[in-house]
Amino acid sequence: MKMDSDLLHSPAVGLAEEEEPDMSDWKLPLAFMKKRHSEKIEGSKALAQSWRMKDRMKTVSVALVLCLNVGVDPPDVVKTSPCARLECWIDPLSMSPQKALETIGANLQKQYENWQPRARYKQSLDPTVDEVKKLCTSLRRNAKEERVLFHYNGHGVPRPTVNGEIWVFNKNYTQYIPLSIYDLQTWMGSPSIFVYDCSNAGIIVKSFKQFALQREQELEVAAINPNHPLAQMPLPPSMKNCIQLAACEASELLPMNPDLPADLFTSCLTTPIKIALRWFCMQKSAKLVPGVTLDLIEKIPGRLNDRRTPLGELNWIFTAITDTIAWNVLPRDLFQKLFRQDLLVASLFRNFLLAERIMRSYNCTPVSSPRLPPTYMHAMWQAWDLAVDICLSQLPTIIEEGTAFRHSPFFAEQLTAFQVWLTMGVENRNPPEQLPIVLQVLLSQVHRLRALDLLGRFLDLGPWAVSLALSVGIFPYVLKLLQSSARELRPLLVFIWAKILAVDSSCQADLVKDNGHKYFLSVLADNYMPAEHRTMAVFILAVIVNSYTTGQEACLQGNLIANCLEQLSDPHPLLRQWVAICLGRIWQNFDSARWCGVRDSAHEKLYILLSDPIPEVRCAAVFALGTFVGNSAERTDHSTTIDHNVAMMLAQLINDGSPVVRKELVVALSHLVVQYESNFCTVALQFIEEEKNYSVPSPANTAEPGNLTPVRDSPAIPRLRSVNSYTNIRAATTARNLNKSLQNLNLNEEGVSFNSVYTQIWRVLLHLAADPFPEVSDLAMKVLNSIAYKATMNARPQRILDSGSLTQSAPASPTSKGTHIHQAGGSPPMPSTSSSSLTNEVPKPPAREQPATRPPYTPTLGGQAPHSHQFPRTRKMFDKGPEQAAEDGDEPGGHRNYISATLQTGLCDWSAKYFAQPVMKIPEEHDLESQVRMERQWRFLRNARVRRQSQRITQRGVSRLDDQIFINRNPGVPSVVKFHPFNACIAVADKDSICFWDWEKGERLDYFYNGNPRYTRITAMEYLNGHDCSLLLTATDDGALRIWKNFADQRNPEMVTAWQGLSDMLPTTRGQPSASAHSLARRVSIYLDRSKQGGAGMVVDWEQETGLLMTSGDVRVIRIWDTEREMKVQDIPTGADSCVTSLSCDSQRSLIVAGLGDGSVRVYDRRMGPNECRVMTYREHGAWVVKAHLQKETEGHIISVSVNGDVRFFEPRSPDSVNVLQTVKGLTALDIHPQANLFACGSMNQFIAVYNANGDVISNIKYYDGFMGQRIGAISCLAFHPYWPHLAVGSNDFYMSIYSAEKRLR
Repeated sequence: MKMDSDLLHSPAVGLAEEEEPDMSDWKLPLAFMKKRHSEKIEGSKALAQSWRMKDRMKTVSVALVLCLNVGVDPPDVVKTSPCARLECWIDPLSMSPQKALETIGANLQKQYENWQPRARYKQSLDPTVDEVKKLCTSLRRNAKEERVLFHYNGHGVPRPTVNGEIWVFNKNYTQYIPLSIYDLQTWMGSPSIFVYDCSNAGIIVKSFKQFALQREQELEVAAINPNHPLAQMPLPPSMKNCIQLAACEASELLPMNPDLPADLFTSCLTTPIKIALRWFCMQKSAKLVPGVTLDLIEKIPGRLNDRRTPLGELNWIFTAITDTIAWNVLPRDLFQKLFRQDLLVASLFRNFLLAERIMRSYNCTPVSSPRLPPTYMHAMWQAWDLAVDICLSQLPTIIEEGTAFRHSPFFAEQLTAFQVWLTMGVENRNPPEQLPIVLQVLLSQVHRLRALDLLGRFLDLGPWAVSLALSVGIFPYVLKLLQSSARELRPLLVFIWAKILAVDSSCQADLVKDNGHKYFLSVLADNYMPAEHRTMAVFILAVIVNSYTTGQEACLQGNLIANCLEQLSDPHPLLRQWVAICLGRIWQNFDSARWCGVRDSAHEKLYILLSDPIPEVRCAAVFALGTFVGNSAERTDHSTTIDHNVAMMLAQLINDGSPVVRKELVVALSHLVVQYESNFCTVALQFIEEEKNYSVPSPANTAEPGNLTPVRDSPAIPRLRSVNSYTNIRAATTARNLNKSLQNLNLNEEGVSFNSVYTQIWRVLLHLAADPFPEVSDLAMKVLNSIAYKATMNARPQRILDSGSLTQSAPASPTSKGTHIHQAGGSPPMPSTSSSSLTNEVPKPPAREQPATRPPYTPTLGGQAPHSHQFPRTRKMFDKGPEQAAEDGDEPGGHRNYISATLQTGLCDWSAKYFAQPVMKIPEEHDLESQVRMERQWRFLRNARVRRQSQRITQRGVSRLDDQIFINRNPGVPSVVKFHPFNACIAVADKDSICFWDWEKGERLDYFYNGNPRYTRITAMEYLNGHDCSLLLTATDDGALRIWKNFADQRNPEMVTAWQGLSDMLPTTRGQPSASAHSLARRVSIYLDRSKQGGAGMVVDWEQETGLLMTSGDVRVIRIWDTEREMKVQDIPTGADSCVTSLSCDSQRSLIVAGLGDGSVRVYDRRMGPNECRVMTYREHGAWVVKAHLQKETEGHIISVSVNGDVRFFEPRSPDSVNVLQTVKGLTALDIHPQANLFACGSMNQFIAVYNANGDVISNIKYYDGFMGQRIGAISCLAFHPYWPHLAVGSNDFYMSIYSAEKRLR
């Protein structure tokens, strides 16, 4: 705006003024901004879950091979003196060599049995090659596919050789005999794990890999060349699944420190706590713990597996720490394989991390295959040292004085660290280190509640957090906790399980197997549980019964249906929604559940939800009723009656305001159609026959087919897909063959009467196939086409038809929805050339079809007149659905049954996303720092500025209004114009498209196609949420409302929602005014009748404060829609016999003022009942009311104007007008400025007059300013800006101009 600078910076603009209008914007509700409007209704992409161990394994057999030869040192090792001597904590020299060997063997077995008590252990003490072979082959034979462990202690034989051999003995112990690793691999097979405790052990690992590679190559050769000698031999086992642990690198010797055991590596792997404590005492730092000696360590009280004792607690902390280090350092898949697949392997690897730490301190590097990243410097080891320190410092007093043991604060501290991570962190960061510890803590009753709470908060961060927790191995723990009866755990466990199942629904089987579903059934049945926890419980049960028969049976026995039915009327909407979804899923293809539902009259109880205020709940109820009738078991009369009853209840939702509900409705009805396919085929044939016997006279206004307006192929108009006509359906059913085919369908035995349930449902589907929302009409077309196709295939003649007998005229059908069902838009249908598939006729050149006329009046379901009588659709009743390619019909199989049980909306999966997304996070719009909030604040400040500055101008008074500030040629003839209230954007509608202009810059922002069918036109527009994220509502004269977003901002406009606002538009009946006014009124009305449609079309008024939309037009009611609920809330009968031409409402006073075609102005109070709500009728105008306006102030007047140019002012409480002004006769358009007390009239005589409140003309506009002085065309529409003194004018010569007050004022 070219504002004067002094105006912008005038001192009058105080802060208080700045803030005041702001608050009102914050309080205004927003329409159509819910998730269902902004998101695609579909489930989230399933994350591939890798947490489940595909192959859990057990180590079932263990070979303990000890080559000690006690008393004889091998030749290649020079031992120090003194030297490390202990083997399995026994000094071999303290007894006879044979006894020592046996004792050591027995001890080693005991040490391993602590980790895996159930395995078969076989000792082989100082063996020969044959003994090793016999041992290994027998263990492999018994183990079958499971894992075998081979433990080798080579302290009494030479070091391994570079050729890949280890040493054993001959029978007499006179020689060392080499044993090739290649042979060992062959005997051991796979999967196996090898532990080598000897010097230079790394050599074995290298050789092992080389031999494994050699085997792979041999296998490949044998596969390619069957004659190769190798191919004749038994195939060698693959060594891919083998794990190795070696005590040191290839070049290193084992430590010989006399304070350490000789088998240090074995001690670390099998007695970790004992060696860790000894090693701790040997460090310098141990001097800080006074009084602790090696002897004292031996006396630590307790058992390793009792967590309440000092020893048990240390073991537990050790497990938690090593698990955590591994989880944080290893790649996820390696962690899964080594630490979660096999209990013994996991224990050995945890202990291996300790071995790495201890042995590296003696310059020895343990080696593993697969190799692990180094972990000996990990920070968690300091937490271990602290825990040991705290424990050992208590020892002297515990042992000497018997004081009580104080438990370690380790777990509580780690939970605090986890809590800090949860509360302080940013969105994108590394996962918390403490996750595996939280898992360990679930085992302890002391910390369990806190751990579950933190775990729940972590899972709430999103699906990635759930996947992470599952990969740590949380699943068996939370599954086991369902056996607990503690009430305080219930909310936490329900929350955690809802999160898990929202991300990975495959857990349904585990739950049912462990009877976990009973836990959630008891939560659902517990009325003392808060509604949100019951909602999560019913969500979990809905996942358990989803397409899983075992789950359905288990929950049916658990009385799920009765439980759900009791909660259908709960005040919590999400609970109602999920109870309905859960019911719909339990009886989906499960007949016994359906009969249980019938016994409890479940369907009747669900009917209440069909009128629920929340669209998602209505949707869920439709889903449940749809699966209720969609069971494919045998039918009885009883069940058929129920199906019919349900079908007729569902049919009432045909004009529901929410497309989500209508989509679900199509799917529910499609279940019924599949169920009663033959009956529907019969109905379809009858409709086809009716169409065919219809003669189609050519209407006068389109006598020449060439008169049809060609479609504008402008790239700016995103046209909907064009669709092939299905003329051949009728071609297949010539009269002669129809009788036979109808007999085949048993029509004679069980005639389908024309108002049977099937006929009515067919009409509902026809109605839905012309739905203004494309996804709904696409689905309905699929159902119709499928049945129509089957019907004609069944009725198909046996001989080839004479192509001359095929009718090519366009059909009409006696349906509630007018003739052809066509996706809106596109050019007149052409008979498709490939459509001859059904009749094998020779395709003939396409003949131009003549557009069909209006079909005769047929009463519909409710007996009202069909709403689109005057608007024939341009789609044939049956044609290929939008997805069917033209070639599909070329072979009968091509049409496939494309309504099968799989026809579904993504509603349930989309609803489940709620549980996968963060629930505890502040929504972005409430977060004061978020971008969404900042943008909103900016918009509200802009709004306040526009209101303030425009108010200052209008208060000074506008004395002229003829300064042209914008002119441009619109792509179509403007029929409705609407200023955006706060930014410099104006929407201009022509018949079926909308153009957006920036009136400050003078440029076109967008032009798109509204999607209304031909023969209909846009008659009204409104901005919704104009103060914030604007949406544009368009109303067309067939009663359809469409709402658009993303217009005028470089993105593709998207339809947010669309619905049938008025379902029974009538051809207009104009009121007959007095004879004198008659001729002029008639001339104007013919003029107004630009599209030869007549009537007011559809008129709307929008109330942002209440979210109510008033709609009326060529009907006898004013229908009020609540956009929050997306439902019709009220029908106010107009009480007149003519159309409503103008609506204006005031939410403060609950008044609605309507101007009518018969000249009356009627005032309604919407708080009163339908019979007494008309509180005033003014009959002072003699002709069609062009505009009736109710001023918004408390004492606001009604201003109304008729085509005769008389402007009348009424005070709503008095019966007569308080003022009358006469303006120009022959008005075609008029608008009233809500702030500035101006009104503008456009007339047939091609000029615009602007008046002030006293009726003085302040401006007369006849010529386009600066456009070569050209006269303006006949005025087609005009509109004032709601705040600025701007007037937009559209004329029949395509020009669109905006006039404003004089420059000095602006």
